[in-house]
Amino acid sequence: MRHRSRSLPVLFVVGLLVLSGCTAGVGPTTGGTTDAPSEPTAVGEDGRAGTATDGASDAGGATSATNGTLTVHFINVGQGDSTLVVGPTGETMLVDTGDFRDDGEYVVDYLDSRGIDRIDYLVSTHADADHIGGNAAVIERFETEGEGVGAVYDPGVTASTATYDRYLDAVEQYDVPLYRTETGDEIPLAGATVSVLAPPRPPLADGDRNDNSVVLRLSFGETSVLLPGDAGAVEEPYLVDTHGRALDVTLLKAGHHGSSSSTSAEVLDATTPSAVVVSSAYDSRYGHPHEEVLGRLSARSIPTYWTGTHGTIVATSDGRTVTVATQAAASTRPLDLRADAPVAPDTRGPVVVRDAYAAADDGRADTDGQVDTGETAVELTEIHADAAGDDRTNLADEYVVLTNRGDSPVELSGWVLTDESGARYRFPDGVVLAPGDSITVRTGSGTDTETDRYWDAGRPVWNNDGDTVTLLRADGGVVTEVSY
Repeated sequence: MRHRSRSLPVLFVVGLLVLSGCTAGVGPTTGGTTDAPSEPTAVGEDGRAGTATDGASDAGGATSATNGTLTVHFINVGQGDSTLVVGPTGETMLVDTGDFRDDGEYVVDYLDSRGIDRIDYLVSTHADADHIGGNAAVIERFETEGEGVGAVYDPGVTASTATYDRYLDAVEQYDVPLYRTETGDEIPLAGATVSVLAPPRPPLADGDRNDNSVVLRLSFGETSVLLPGDAGAVEEPYLVDTHGRALDVTLLKAGHHGSSSSTSAEVLDATTPSAVVVSSAYDSRYGHPHEEVLGRLSARSIPTYWTGTHGTIVATSDGRTVTVATQAAASTRPLDLRADAPVAPDTRGPVVVRDAYAAADDGRADTDGQVDTGETAVELTEIHADAAGDDRTNLADEYVVLTNRGDSPVELSGWVLTDESGARYRFPDGVVLAPGDSITVRTGSGTDTETDRYWDAGRPVWNNDGDTVTLLRADGGVVTEVSY
């Protein structure tokens, strides 16, 4: 059984030093030409495709599997981060609130301009002051003049800053539920799936704030968006190793404002995004986005949107296609981003549709919905999700069993077991399953043998109340997939 959101006691931290959290950088460069949009479409103040005045029509019709649209607003807050998610039923999730120097002004103004009167879920990816700078102001505004803040989600890695103090003071003053958030949790945005892919517990990198960012994967129909916070050189490998194929998304927000420490080649290979969004100031004192990241994006020909030159960016999904609209018609060629004029954070006005990206076919199912199992004869023959006693302390008794039903040995090296949340176990090199033999993969710790392998997951993987077990070949192809 996976145990989800946990209460995080409100911690009052001592210290008055306010830190921005974004360190080293290089100077910006310029060059290249500007892309001209083809037949742009005006988008209304609510971020939906239509006229700039009525904002009434959706960006494409809903699919049979989804109702309404999921809209993700990458708010132009200068050097900082703030992302507003409006779910298909109208519920709202605000991920970060910009830099402390603005004290939430840009975010509150933007929310007001969209007629937002309640934040159902406020997520603090981590405690850096360019991410939680407006938390206190947002909480106070919506608790005193709006319909309130439903709950706050936080990774639980504290900071000794005045900005963090004010944030926790506001949580306590207005009695807003505060949850410590980690790998395997979900945020219950109605009509969509919001999975927490990181951070794990115990924290990574000795509790470094960036590398313990809350990482969210938003799924709606066949489309998905990854919001990695400031995940960097430690958390990104954790994401790839732990979640693998589950990182595959339609739209990726670049980690750490486009810092060279993030959005690695490995992450890009795992996520295979159709487009990337970078949130940072045009004149970022850290040089964001860094040329190394832009080079990696350019080498993969990934269209890239930057709040510095595109202004606020609004991505709208109908479940099959993600439509991207921006305030300015700037270039989306990564190496040409700095060729266009800056867009100030306080710029008002509608966004205009620039492009649309269809959800990629992940190859997991044929047109009739049947899983392609390839030519191997390895089957999933037992799922033991409910361990005896307390699942959390008897992890070795939570397991799945694989059996080779064929006449030839099968090498399992590099094969992966994964669940619905994207937790992954990779078989090490040299594991061979002989004809008629079985191998048991146990969630807990132990000594590997020819018949038993130990995941060493540290917490339950298979949900007692239902999950999906997927076995992947080393090339990513599906061998078998069973839901229970």
